[in-house]
Amino acid sequence: MSLQIRKDFDNKNNHWLVELEGEIDVYTAGQLKEVFKFIIGEKKEDIKIDADKLEYIDSTGLGILIGALKRLKQEDKDIIISNIRPNVGKLLKITGLDKVFIIEG
Repeated sequence: MSLQIRKDFDNKNNHWLVELEGEIDVYTAGQLKEVFKFIIGEKKEDIKIDADKLEYIDSTGLGILIGALKRLKQEDKDIIISNIRPNVGKLLKITGLDKVFIIEG
């Protein structure tokens, strides 16, 4: 499976909107890491992830999310994840990351 990433800065709400589609695993996590490096380098603002079409994420992908969050926390910013599928939500709950990220919906 592949990973499609769409990113845009929402000037009205002053945050990044990142839409993820597909799977984040050892093969595709590098794409996500590069996107996060770019957008955090552009503007250190909250990142809102729409995970409606995110089918799977492994520990490599979770590590990328945690690394991005650490960089954002230096500026008191957050990662908000919305529209999470049950299997991804279960993984976040099992790992305790549902308490680290802001989960919406």
